[in-house]
Amino acid sequence: MSAESNENINAEVMQVEPLNPPHRLLMAPGPVNVDPRVLSAMSQPTVGQFDPYMFKVMGEVQLMLRAIFKTTNKQTFVVDGTSRSAIEAAFVSVLAPGDKVLVCCAGRFGMLLKEIAQRCKAETHVIERPWGEVFSIDEIADAIRRIHPKLVATVHGDTSTTMLQPLEGLGEICHENGALLFTDATASLAGNELKTDEWQIDIVTAGMQKCLGASSGMAPITISERAVAVMDERKSIEAGIADTSEEIQNNRINSNYFDLPQIIDYWGPRHLNHHTEATHLLYGVHEATRIIAEEGIDHVIERHRINGLAMSTALLKMGLKLYGDQQTRMNDVIGVVIPDGLHDTAIRSQLLEEFGVEIASSFGPLQGKIWRIGVMAWNARKDAVLTAASALGTVLNQNGAKLDIQKGIDAASAIYAQSEKESKA
Repeated sequence: MSAESNENINAEVMQVEPLNPPHRLLMAPGPVNVDPRVLSAMSQPTVGQFDPYMFKVMGEVQLMLRAIFKTTNKQTFVVDGTSRSAIEAAFVSVLAPGDKVLVCCAGRFGMLLKEIAQRCKAETHVIERPWGEVFSIDEIADAIRRIHPKLVATVHGDTSTTMLQPLEGLGEICHENGALLFTDATASLAGNELKTDEWQIDIVTAGMQKCLGASSGMAPITISERAVAVMDERKSIEAGIADTSEEIQNNRINSNYFDLPQIIDYWGPRHLNHHTEATHLLYGVHEATRIIAEEGIDHVIERHRINGLAMSTALLKMGLKLYGDQQTRMNDVIGVVIPDGLHDTAIRSQLLEEFGVEIASSFGPLQGKIWRIGVMAWNARKDAVLTAASALGTVLNQNGAKLDIQKGIDAASAIYAQSEKESKA
C-alpha cells in the first residue's frame, strides 16, 4: 500500500463518528426493542470466564431458563450465537451422517431445518404443508411410523407464516417409535404455551431477540436426558484439554464449536474450557430471564396473547384482512394481507421514515403478499400496539386505503379494558 493510500484511509477513519442509532419502535417479528433494564445489565463490569461470579450468573441463567422452558432438564443453557446456532448444534450433535431425520416443513423455517439436516449429511425425509397451514399430529405420526427416523424436527412458531404448530402428544408418539423430538421455538418461547416436559420434547431451541426480549447473539436450548445419551455416543474431549487419551475418540461430532457434549461440560461442574463466554450478552440473558421470572412465565404468555389479540382486532376492525387461520396463529405475530394496489416496501419505508415504526414483509410465496407485525417482549404492551396500529392505518390512508382507524383503536381498547377488568376480578 502506498503512503498516499494509507493517508487517505486514515483520513476516512478519522471521520467515523460515534454511534447514534435512531429510535425505532420495532414491531416486526424480531428483533424487538430491548428492555432498558437489559441494556443496563449489559453495561456492567466484565469478569473472567472462570471467575466465581461468572459461574454464579451461569447457574442462575440455567435455573431461570428451566422455568421458561417448563422443564427440569439439567442440560438447559445458552449456545453462543444467534438462534440458528442452537438449531445447528442440536442437529450436528444428534445426527451422524446417514441417520434418518423427518422434517415437518410448512414455511421458511421448516425449510431451514431441512437444509441444516442435509448439511449434516443425514438421510433427510420431508413432509410438507402449504405455507399458512399446520400439520395434524396424525399426519406426523403416520410419517414417523413409515420412515422410522432418529430425529423428528418441527417448528413451533414459524414467523414466515405466523402459524403455531400443535405439539401436544407428538413426543409420546416419537418415543414409542424410537425417535427424538426437536422443536424450533425461536419466536414462540415465552409468547405461547410450550410445555417441554409435559409434551415430552427432547430438544427445544429459542432466540433471545424475540419474546425473551434481549439482543440477538445467544440461543437458549434445553436437552432431555434421552437426547444427551444419544449425543454422548460420539462424545470426545478436545485433545488440548483432555485428561486422558480415552476421552478422545475418532467417531466425533462433526463440529467443534457446536459440539453440545463439550458445551455441556463447559456449563457443568467441570467448567471445561470450550470458548470464551460472551460476558455482556450473558448479562443480558440473565436480566431478560430474571424479568420474565419476576412477572411469571404464565403471565408473560398471557400478556403476549392479550396484546396480540388487541393488535389483530385493531387491524381487522379498521378494515384490513388478516392472513391465515387465526385459531392456529402465534400470539405474538400477526399476518396482514397487503391491500390491492399498495406497494409493500413503499408503505413500510414511509412507516419507518415518518413514524419510526418497523414492520416486515415475509419470504418465498408470501413475500410482498403479507406484512408481519410482531407483538413481542417489551413491545407487548398497550401503548406500543396502539401506536403501531394507528401509524400503519394513517400511512395506508395516505396511500389511498379507506380504513376506519378510530374503529380499530376503539376495538383494541375494549380488549384491554376487558382484560384489566378480569385481572381485578
